[in-house]
Amino acid sequence: MPDIPAPYQLHHCVSARSFRPLWMLEELQQPYQLLMLPFPPRVLARDYLALNPLGTVPLLRHGAARLTESAAICEYLAACHPQAGLSMAAHEADFAAYLNWLHMSDATLGFPQTLVLRYAHFEPPERRLPQVAQDYARWFLARLRAVEAAVEHQEWLCAARFTAADVAVGYALMLAAHLELDSQWGPATQAYWQRLQARPAFARALAAEHSAALAQGVPTTPSPLIRP
Repeated sequence: MPDIPAPYQLHHCVSARSFRPLWMLEELQQPYQLLMLPFPPRVLARDYLALNPLGTVPLLRHGAARLTESAAICEYLAACHPQAGLSMAAHEADFAAYLNWLHMSDATLGFPQTLVLRYAHFEPPERRLPQVAQDYARWFLARLRAVEAAVEHQEWLCAARFTAADVAVGYALMLAAHLELDSQWGPATQAYWQRLQARPAFARALAAEHSAALAQGVPTTPSPLIRP
């Protein structure tokens, strides 16, 4: 593998899905520059559009690489540093499950939560749709049964070890906890979430986010957790 350029530059809003790559960088113990943005950056940090025309977070810059999808960044970081054991190779038995969890984390578990956020919290009161929010909360909880089944008899999602898939799915649980959906999880998912929060890298990522927000003059309270 060619030399990996360093450090990484991560553009991040407090508690946004860009927490996934921040957590990954702490798990990998790689040098990085954390660039905090107010939410939504497309409105409050217009110069950011020159770097990311979508105006969304995350944006990971690494040499010539530019990535804006949080689960893809997890996969990229794990692949760049295979010695850490957070990636999986195609010859490993759980490789398909690993990829499936990475994609499921946002496409299946993240998507319904964005609609809960929008129609229960972010729209003006006259445009909020409680029934839509409730329906998509149920949708999320129904799909979370896959996580419950996966961790009922094993510590991590796949490969009998902690991987980038756990980071990616872990953020979906973090978002659900912010939405106070955690009381409706199954016992295995509850225990899994406790294991995730107990990881030192998770605590370091939270601390790095808080200190960087303070240093860069960005509010430290959780930002809205969907794409702006």
